[in-house]
Amino acid sequence: MNIVIRQALKKAMLALVGCVLFCGAAAAQGVPGPIKLAMIEGLSGANGNGGEAVLRNLLWAVERVNARGGVRLGAQQLPLVLTRYDSKGQTEEALSALRSAIDDGARFILQGNSSAVAAALIDAINKHNARAPGQRVLLLNYAAVDPALTNEKCSFWHFRFDAHADMRMAALVQVLREDRAVHSAYLIGQDYSFGQAVLREARRQLGLQRPDVKIVGDELHPLGRIKDFLPYAQKIKASGAQAVVTGNFSSDLTLLIKAARDVGFDGKFYTFYGNALGAPAAIGDAGLGRVIAVADWLPNVQTAGSEAFYRAFRTRYPDPADDYVHMRMQLLVEALAQSLQAAERHAGEGGWDMVAVALQLERASVTLFGQAGTMRPADHQFQQPLVVGVMDRMGTPGVKFDVEGSGYGFRVVKTLPMAAAEMATNCSMQRP
Repeated sequence: MNIVIRQALKKAMLALVGCVLFCGAAAAQGVPGPIKLAMIEGLSGANGNGGEAVLRNLLWAVERVNARGGVRLGAQQLPLVLTRYDSKGQTEEALSALRSAIDDGARFILQGNSSAVAAALIDAINKHNARAPGQRVLLLNYAAVDPALTNEKCSFWHFRFDAHADMRMAALVQVLREDRAVHSAYLIGQDYSFGQAVLREARRQLGLQRPDVKIVGDELHPLGRIKDFLPYAQKIKASGAQAVVTGNFSSDLTLLIKAARDVGFDGKFYTFYGNALGAPAAIGDAGLGRVIAVADWLPNVQTAGSEAFYRAFRTRYPDPADDYVHMRMQLLVEALAQSLQAAERHAGEGGWDMVAVALQLERASVTLFGQAGTMRPADHQFQQPLVVGVMDRMGTPGVKFDVEGSGYGFRVVKTLPMAAAEMATNCSMQRP
């Protein structure tokens, strides 16, 4: 067995044994047990690979907090414990999982791979917290980026750690703005709240930043149900589009890219998620210089801290198939640990006062491996830098690391500082 894998397994077993011993001691002394985090995500179904990838990120972040002693409560050091609940990518399953997680004692719900699910969870948590103030929970969102979730649907109990779709689109179009070879664009996305928001903002941003670009296609397709994107790819090619703008993810992205390659489309893809989960390998050499992706962080960010962070992740998960790492998910767990510690004085024998934790979390400012972010109290939208990368072959200047062992990585071509990535909010938050 590879020595790195043996070390990782040994670390995991030690953490598990330590938690078991702690749980028994805590129960005997009548003090709160481990801090339960519930990840509610599609771990099976069309986006199951995305759910499992998120789990690896969150587990690594939890391990890091526990390795330094967890979170202090009086004389106790409480570990974080992450439990997974499979929503199968369905809203009703997610709501059922929420009820199970609360019954199991979880007070921190982590979710993100569907804005529709996030909206339903926010509504359910708002009602639960009003009905059962002694069992209040918080929703920590790492990837559901429908702008409405921190605007008209904002909630005191919801915190988003990803840049929302409008923020991401503004960054993407800044790169497209400088590409004077593009004069026509095809907009395509998934037919639900997030996909609709992406296309809406694409039209607006193109109108603001590149009014000369003609939109030659604008359509939505069912989420996670299309097995053959060839008809869509043929329409894209026939339209004469020089660029495709899409928020598609998982199989909806990889199958679209594969189909476009098969029909000979040689335009560019401006994407939210083209940098992972099979997309680079799917498009191959045809994507060199043509697939553009926006993110909160990319492995080829040229700083020593960034490189150390990425190497640490790859040590924890050495299999190239597991190479899906997001800085924001690490910052989420760090912000939670920081906020729990700051709210310690408000905790009692039953655990933390969730209002006190939320008040700390909405002002959290965290730095990890040189990457920093700050939660905005007005709408609970995390503020952080954004980067845009272009796909290129590993080993070319600026591409030290590839993605998922594909031989392709993303060279950073645009960096937006935190202040430049920020956007206004219309949130009118109801506070307890």
